[in-house]
Amino acid sequence: MRYSRLFAKTLRNVPQGVHAESYRLLFRGGFLRPLGQGLFSWLPLGMRIIAGIEQIVREELDKLGGQEVLLPLVNPHEIWRRSGRDRLIHRDMVQFTDRGGKRLVLAPTHEEAVVELFRATAGSYRDLPAFLYQFQTKFRDEERTRCGPVRTKEFLMKDGYSFHRSFVDLNNFFPKVFAAYQRIFHRCGVPVIAAEAGVGYMGGDRSFEFLCESTCGDDTVLACAGCGYTANMDVAVGSKKSSVEQPRELYPIDTPGCTTMARLAKQVNQPLHTLAKSMVYATSDGLVMAVVRGDHEVSIEKLAKAVGGIVVKKATREQLDACGLPPGFLSPIGLDPLERRRIGIRVIADESVANTPNLVVGSNRENQHYGDANFGRDFDADVVADVARVTPGSSCLHCGGKLEERTVMELGHIFRLGEYYTRTMDLTVPGEHGERIFPFMGSYGIGIGRLIAAVVEHNHDDRGIIWPPELAPYQFFVLSIGKSSRVRAICEEVYRKLGALALLDDRDESISTKFKDADLLGIPFRIVVSTRSIQSGELELLDRRTRSITRLPLDEVRQLAQDRRRMRGPAS
Repeated sequence: MRYSRLFAKTLRNVPQGVHAESYRLLFRGGFLRPLGQGLFSWLPLGMRIIAGIEQIVREELDKLGGQEVLLPLVNPHEIWRRSGRDRLIHRDMVQFTDRGGKRLVLAPTHEEAVVELFRATAGSYRDLPAFLYQFQTKFRDEERTRCGPVRTKEFLMKDGYSFHRSFVDLNNFFPKVFAAYQRIFHRCGVPVIAAEAGVGYMGGDRSFEFLCESTCGDDTVLACAGCGYTANMDVAVGSKKSSVEQPRELYPIDTPGCTTMARLAKQVNQPLHTLAKSMVYATSDGLVMAVVRGDHEVSIEKLAKAVGGIVVKKATREQLDACGLPPGFLSPIGLDPLERRRIGIRVIADESVANTPNLVVGSNRENQHYGDANFGRDFDADVVADVARVTPGSSCLHCGGKLEERTVMELGHIFRLGEYYTRTMDLTVPGEHGERIFPFMGSYGIGIGRLIAAVVEHNHDDRGIIWPPELAPYQFFVLSIGKSSRVRAICEEVYRKLGALALLDDRDESISTKFKDADLLGIPFRIVVSTRSIQSGELELLDRRTRSITRLPLDEVRQLAQDRRRMRGPAS
């Protein structure tokens, strides 16, 4: 490619609002351009990066028996209704009606669609296991887009789905994908942290996130330096300190306007860990009141596990009014088992609430709390479980070390779905003896755009991007110094020998401008042809990452191109 013919050129400045370093460099280098909030166009250089990532993914997943498919972006709403996920993700999912009156959605993910593909294609247990993957656009109506390609409304994802005859088969396959993901991110030049995570609206019983520390991170993990335990804050476990004191007598406290923990703590002049807060959620199995200490937050993932269903959202004011519960003063006090059944609510208490005496709790009456409330004497619960987020600084349950907070960006996520979708959508295949088998499923995703942003964030310097060789849009940035026709002729010859691996800077620009653009674009090697190099019979070869310069004999250019092609593999 000749630089003069390249569709997008480099820029010295970026528009206001482009703050993230990865976004700034991708914008300046001509890899992408914004079209609207959370919407981006990928330019020719950016498409070559995407192609490099896709090639790496294909190579790694094909080793596991993966086969590439392409599912429609538009899905019938009916399949989402059958899985039950339409009400879990409805706010993020764009829905519309076609001219025939059929309800359709822009798919934010493709579990339902791949179940239907498998139903239409697989004949029996002999078709198991199956591992399908695709590169497809997704759309989620994100409320808060940020950091360029990191959080967008429309995005390209690699999503894969496996079907297995038994849980054992799925469980044996799951770590193979885990290892393949580690190889993919390593080849892309991104250091990742694998962490336990929740399943959210995806369903299933276990998942792992692949994360990298990032200034654009919108997620948090807790990690122990002692034993290496790492988990998303929503599912992390750790110690919750509790005091030991004799229960005191329950008494009422006037607390006008104290609808938050901060106001309540100030009013009663007590620390947060001596308070309890109650929050009501709508779940797939009715209303649930979660009770945690004031120094903790409710973990939606842990709560979902405790209730054995899916937590949809916080209860509305109307739902609370129907139960006779005043927002801001909620409490399990007065909600004995009979009353809970009458109003249709369950109470889940965090274990720290059950183990902490003399708490300040709501009274279920406006502007009033109770002091010195004790679990087992003044209130109880249907379930006592770990439903609170662990706070940074807590002790690791595995080794006693300190749990530290890290801000991270999610690059990939793998889910052990089990029979969640096949049972809800009634997908079966005939077994060996004629019985009906519900296949066990796994789901495996990588966000391509945010992976590119992570590659840039972890591979750049003050001059620009430093692409890992397997991802670089070109392997060589070729330019000449001087106006000599002989120099330009040799430069053209070098460019011709390098072929599709090279970007030739054929502009009539200063050498400093060309050098700056070469550094900004991050192409691994810069080749300079000059009068001196012609006289010596050697070219100047600069390594973008190390800044080291070597002399390359002119007659070894073709061999250099062959070596780089072998390193890049089939994609080159």
